[in-house]
This record gives sequence, structure tokens and C-alpha cells, in this order.
Amino acid sequence: MTIHIGAKTGDIAETVLMPGDPRRAKWASETFLSNVICVNEVRGMLAFTGDWKGNRVTIHGSGMGMPSLSIYANELIRDFNVRTLIRIGSAGSLQEYVAIRDVVIAMTASSVSTPSRPVFREANFAPCADYNLLAAAVNAARARAVTAHVGGIYSSDVFYDERPDLADQLARHGALCVEMEAAELYTIAARHGRRALAILTISDNLKTGETLPSGQREKSFGDMVEIALEAAFA
Repeated sequence: MTIHIGAKTGDIAETVLMPGDPRRAKWASETFLSNVICVNEVRGMLAFTGDWKGNRVTIHGSGMGMPSLSIYANELIRDFNVRTLIRIGSAGSLQEYVAIRDVVIAMTASSVSTPSRPVFREANFAPCADYNLLAAAVNAARARAVTAHVGGIYSSDVFYDERPDLADQLARHGALCVEMEAAELYTIAARHGRRALAILTISDNLKTGETLPSGQREKSFGDMVEIALEAAFA
């Protein structure tokens, strides 16, 4: 048990999927896992542990933004010895060809600032995914015939962006999409020698203005969850 996670020792699996929305953690657990138990409700941040094809899995909300994710990722690693952390969430496409419902598997995550930025002082650390997780996710997406893009993404520390020129420059340099957590997740995992990956579903295209209707999101997000589970235990 920690300040922010009310689980007991042994309640959290070594593999954790981390959606931003705690209600999405509940939905994913009820949809894809068996023998599910709720292991955390502190501050409304829900977490559930269950079984997937004989493998023990925890699905734990991270909250929105890198400071929130940093709290949970640090405590999951430090106090519960989590070995694999996979972010599952939505993202806004920065490229016209990365369409709504597509999946993005993040190889790297650029950022302006993260909670870990002061650690590096003058250095620009380049956060990246665990290669074996990434390769397994690509294979899982292909097996499911899901349209998946692999490459760099942008982790923003603001939701209401006042710098459209920055998004334009990131898109110009090939960034596939924008979200708010992966760069810090990758950095924390690197610091502690753990495996991390971000698998994202495009819910909005910032170039075309298309938006995925809320009623269609669960099916699209379902592909992402299954790819994450397959990758974790490949």
C-alpha cells in the first residue's frame, strides 16, 4: 500500500496496462479479463487485477498528464515491483494519413518538458519504447489486420495548446500524434530498467478535423487493449 495506491502486497501483477481514464480501466478489465478484483480506489483512480489467457494482469488508471502518470508509475515500480507497463489511450493525429480508429505504436516520445526534466540538466534525453514489446505489438496488430503506424509521437504537457506552430513543426518532422503521458512513462521505465510501451488509438485527427464518435470508441479501443495484452505476453 502506498500514498496513492491502496492495493496490498501481491494485489498488483507484474504486467500493468495504464489507461488515463479510470473508468476505461474498469471497462477493459470487465471486457478482457476473468476473475477480476478491484485493487485500488484511492482518489477515484480505479485499478483491477485479473487473468488473461492464464496470465495475471493489472489494469490501472494513470490520470491525465505526465505528472499524474509519474506518481502511479513510480509507485507501481518501487512498491509493487511491476516489470512491464503499457500505456493504452487515445491520441490526436498530427498526420493526415494517420486516420481516426488507426492504432499508433510509439517508438519514441518527444516533449517540451516532463517531470523528469530536471534530472538531466543540460542533456536532452531521448525516451524510447522497449524494443521487444514494440516488435510484439506490431506483430499482434498485423495478426489482427489492424491499421497500425510505428514511429515517434509527441507528449504534450498541456491540453489546450497555445502553440499551434509547435505542432506544425513536430508534424513536419514526422511525429504521428500527440498525447500527454508516454514520454514520462518511457523515462521512468528506463531509469528503473523496466519495459514500457505506449499503444494509442486515434480519436481525433488534428489536420482534417475528424473525430471518432463516442459510441464507436469502445470497439476501436478494444483492438488497442488486445494488442497490448498480446504484446505483453508474446
